[in-house]
Amino acid sequence: MSGLRSFVARRLLLGALQTVAVVLLVFALTEALPGDAAVALAGDQPDPARIAAIRQAMDLDRPTYERLADWAMRLLHGDFGTSLVSGRPVGQYLSDGFGPTLLLAALTLALLVPIGFGLGVLAARHAGRIVDRLVGSVTSAVYAIPEFALGVLLVTVFALKLAWLPPTAVGYGTDLLVHPAVLVLPVLVLLSRPVCSLSRLVRAGMIDALASPYVAQARRYGISGARIRYTHALPNALAPAVQHLARTVDWLLCGVIVVEALFVVPGLGTVLLNAVAERDVPVVQGLAVVFGVLTVVLNLGADLVAHRLTPRAVVAA
Repeated sequence: MSGLRSFVARRLLLGALQTVAVVLLVFALTEALPGDAAVALAGDQPDPARIAAIRQAMDLDRPTYERLADWAMRLLHGDFGTSLVSGRPVGQYLSDGFGPTLLLAALTLALLVPIGFGLGVLAARHAGRIVDRLVGSVTSAVYAIPEFALGVLLVTVFALKLAWLPPTAVGYGTDLLVHPAVLVLPVLVLLSRPVCSLSRLVRAGMIDALASPYVAQARRYGISGARIRYTHALPNALAPAVQHLARTVDWLLCGVIVVEALFVVPGLGTVLLNAVAERDVPVVQGLAVVFGVLTVVLNLGADLVAHRLTPRAVVAA
């Protein structure tokens, strides 16, 4: 228990330091953007008075360290600032876009876990035989297709040719659960690559576990094959799979820009694209901080779960 508490304390401290590093990096990168943001936001024929007003609204007339300290303090109170384009709070952009993105991520994850683990266990159970080779060939082929190309292919076949599904989410609002057909193609695209990599990870972990001495000893004791696979071998294949799942969830919440842009889903990716196009710095900063903190939290949770599943590996390291 003392070793577990020490590990948790170290990881929490590291997570806090990583969060501070994310905030500093986001601020530094937005400060390094080329050109004058106030001039860019003022339009094609900027008025000096409007430029001055924008510079004051963005606090560009204050020293950098003061703006950083003020922004960090506002972040601690949950205030992400105000959009320079619309005047709306950045938090409202985040809340509006988080719903569709979270829905896509949840549906993808709900399908990913059973399919990925099922294919991995199936391939490991038939390692070296036709089923294993078939699963490996199909997953490798699907993984090699870029998401954008797969999305265009699915839209062409199922939306334009067969007219079974809507090609985009335009006109369906932000409550996509009311129109589940809109979610089918985006979820299929999001599911394609993670299920391939997860199944291969589970397969490799299961094969290593099934070849271990304790599994051989369990067979000598007459324990059934199903119990050996699911009670003894599968838990030892979970640690790398859990960390992969954390990275997948991070990607689903923070990196679905291509899929959301292709299917015009009003999620966080679309909000980020619009903010970058309009050079709305507070919105870009707020989204970048949220994405960075989500990455830190998800990886921290994955490390804790992996430590709980395989504490000996962490101690040995």
